[in-house]
Amino acid sequence: MEALFLDVVRLHETWMEVVFPRQLDPSAVLGKWKPETGVQSVGYYLWAVLGAPLVAVAYPLLLVGFATRYYAAKLDSAVTRIGVAGIVLVAAVVWGGLTVITHLQLPFSAVIAVGAASAVAVVSSAFAAGFSKLGGRFVSVLLAYPFAMTALFLPPVVAALVTPTLEELILPPSYDLARWILDTFLAVGGINEILRGAFDLETFGEQWGLPGLGYVLMWIGISVPLGWFLGLLVALANVVRPTPDA
Repeated sequence: MEALFLDVVRLHETWMEVVFPRQLDPSAVLGKWKPETGVQSVGYYLWAVLGAPLVAVAYPLLLVGFATRYYAAKLDSAVTRIGVAGIVLVAAVVWGGLTVITHLQLPFSAVIAVGAASAVAVVSSAFAAGFSKLGGRFVSVLLAYPFAMTALFLPPVVAALVTPTLEELILPPSYDLARWILDTFLAVGGINEILRGAFDLETFGEQWGLPGLGYVLMWIGISVPLGWFLGLLVALANVVRPTPDA
């Protein structure tokens, strides 16, 4: 409970820091800034009150940031131990083994799909590991997290395009998710109508001999902003509850 209280306090101080100086981690010499005039006091306490409901909404997201940081640190530790080349080798062995199993049990078209999914997984894993080792919060948020999400989401979708068992499990829920996103987040400004008029999710790509391309682009479109979102939550977690290497 003490840790939760400290998190909430620091999250609110982070909000205060946006407008007023020396609110989060104040100077040991100057101390925390306090309003000195009536106008400053009104602005200071009004800003504090406005931040209270935002903190209430943001704290559950902060917990997601803590969890994401924990598992990202585990993966980063693995990259440190075996290197980027090792990560690529592990991904290649795992997905290569899956491709071989597919070759023994499924038609050749399914082998091609799983092989393509394997290539996507290996390349995305390599980029995610490589960018995470470059250092810097900006690079991690901008590139490492989106590639990590792509490595997680895209291969099953690619494999499902020609594998009937996976198709029933992945593509109908993907279609329902796309419809929900269009009717909620992308309803602003009529973006959903523009996208619906531009292409059909189920048939897009067939004109170029690439059936299922719409699903692939959809999950890329989800993976990249989701990676940015999780990366920003981790950055917020590092501000509110710093770690020695954050």
